[in-house]
Amino acid sequence: MDLLIPSTGLLFWMCITFFIVYALLRKFGFPAIVGMVNERKQFIDDSLRKAQEANEKLANIQKEGESILREARDKQSQMLKEATATRDAIIEKAQTQAKGEAARLIADAKAQIEAEKASAIREIRAEMAQLSVQVAEKVVRKNLADDASQMELIDKLLDEVSVGK
Repeated sequence: MDLLIPSTGLLFWMCITFFIVYALLRKFGFPAIVGMVNERKQFIDDSLRKAQEANEKLANIQKEGESILREARDKQSQMLKEATATRDAIIEKAQTQAKGEAARLIADAKAQIEAEKASAIREIRAEMAQLSVQVAEKVVRKNLADDASQMELIDKLLDEVSVGK
């Protein structure tokens, strides 16, 4: 039974040692441990606060990015509308100019055709007149081969001239 019940001397010295160690720990150990725990707590709190701020900044950046993207899409849409309007205006202007040029070319062609037609008619008339003169000359030569025929024609022409006056 001596093993289970300690002697009083041993118990006394164990208590004194315990109180000395407790006093030393209370004076030097516990404040250092509590300080380190408080520093670690402060570090964790700061890290959590910084992480929260970073999350908020990230959310703000994402919102700004979305708004910038939306603005870019709006500008792109507006630019496409303007380009389409400009393209349509250019096409319409080109078509109008082409129609005007075609009308001018047609008018010029018609005028040229009329001029060529009039020239051809003049040439044909001149040729006809020349042919008529040649035919008449041949007919008159044949009919006026003798002096009597010539005198008869001259009398006839003079009568026509005097009657015509």
